[in-house]
This record gives sequence, structure tokens and C-alpha cells, in this order.
Amino acid sequence: MSGWGHEPSEERGQAPWSAADTQAYGGVHHPARTGGPHRLFLAVLAAVVIGVGAGAGVWALLRDGGAGSPPGATPGTNVTVTSAPPTTATPGYRRVQDPVGYALLVPEDWIRRQRQGEEAPVVFYDAPDDGRQLQIFKVTEPTLEKSLSQAETAPGYGFATRPGYQPLARDSGPGFEELTYRYDDEDKGPRLVVDHRFEAADGTRYAIRASGPEDLAPERVRAPLTTALTSFCPTGADCT
Repeated sequence: MSGWGHEPSEERGQAPWSAADTQAYGGVHHPARTGGPHRLFLAVLAAVVIGVGAGAGVWALLRDGGAGSPPGATPGTNVTVTSAPPTTATPGYRRVQDPVGYALLVPEDWIRRQRQGEEAPVVFYDAPDDGRQLQIFKVTEPTLEKSLSQAETAPGYGFATRPGYQPLARDSGPGFEELTYRYDDEDKGPRLVVDHRFEAADGTRYAIRASGPEDLAPERVRAPLTTALTSFCPTGADCT
């Protein structure tokens, strides 16, 4: 099952994987997050470009957390669209001040919804046509490593319990942990997921999960995550 009742890792803002277990995915090691949002953007962008040429076809898909619009999901009618600063003038994206407490860039036609998890609200931005999705929530565990490890391996609801689960890449660095995997969703079919957990500018820990169908080019699944991470700024924080 893949409904909300079977995915407490997303509902609670939890996630998994050990930083010591780092391997290349598609022949690429993702650069460590050692600076602010702009440095992260350059590092992730470089990894995406290299990955496309080195082994993009290796990416298998996995399933994201929210199938359709679960009961209690809230449409994004209260999202404020603002003018983007010069560094976020990205074609095809819009800047939103999300009511949960952060600003970021999301694809301009993606639809917002929200689900209240057990410990933190979970926000989704869904593509209207190709099955891609961003999922954003606060991490409540004491460390990013523990969060991702628990989300992957917890009995009963961890990623590893899903049909067809296969970890594809693991990466970590100062202030982030990331797991890329694929699985077979009972409703959406084969899915690719990139689960990125990080420390924001104000010290708060968040997770952003990008997912999409397995038959999409992997860079299309990762691109919204790259842009979201580059532009992510908690309300009231200094992200310059």
C-alpha cells in the first residue's frame, strides 16, 4: 500500500540513510554542500550536467509519497506569488512565499496541496501533466543522517519495504544527506525519487523529495529539486 497511512516517514518529516555509505550514481559523486544556496546551485548543476552525459539511463524511478490528492489535502489557493530576485529569474519557474514558512522557486504551473503529518505539515507541488512532484517537510530527528536512515529502513514503512525498491545513489556533505532510489508504485507505476535532506539558512532541517515516472529523463526529475534548493529561504532568514 502506498497511501498516507502507510508512509509515516513523509507524514512525520522523517528520512533515512547512512552518510558513511556513499557511492556514485550513474558514475557521478554529487558535490558536497559546503556553502550557501548559490554555491549549492553550482555544485548540483554540475552534477546534473555530468550525470546526463555519463549515465543518465541508469536512473530507475521510484514512487513519491503522495498518490493523488489524499483526504485532507489542501489546495494551494493561499500561496503568495512574488517577484523573484535577480538570482531566481529562472525560465518556467515562479517564486512562492509558502504559508508554511519559507520561500522557494517552483515550476510555474505546478499545483500546491498540503497534508498535516503527525509531527509536521507536508507540502506538495504537483506537475499537472507528467507525474512529477516536489514534497517538502521539516525534519524532526536530531540529525539528517538519522532522519534519512530511519526513512529508508524503518520496519513497516521505510523506503526499503516498497515493491521493487533499489537504492541508486547516496551522497552526503556538510549540511546535507541525499538518497536516490527507484521503486514500483502500485498506482503510478515505476518511480524515481531523489530525497534530499538539508540544513536551511536559519539552522532548521528540511527534506525536499523530487519524484517522477521512471521513463522520464532523470535530469527532468532532478531539475525542480535543484532549483528549489538553490532558492530555498526560510521566512525571516538571511539567505544572501
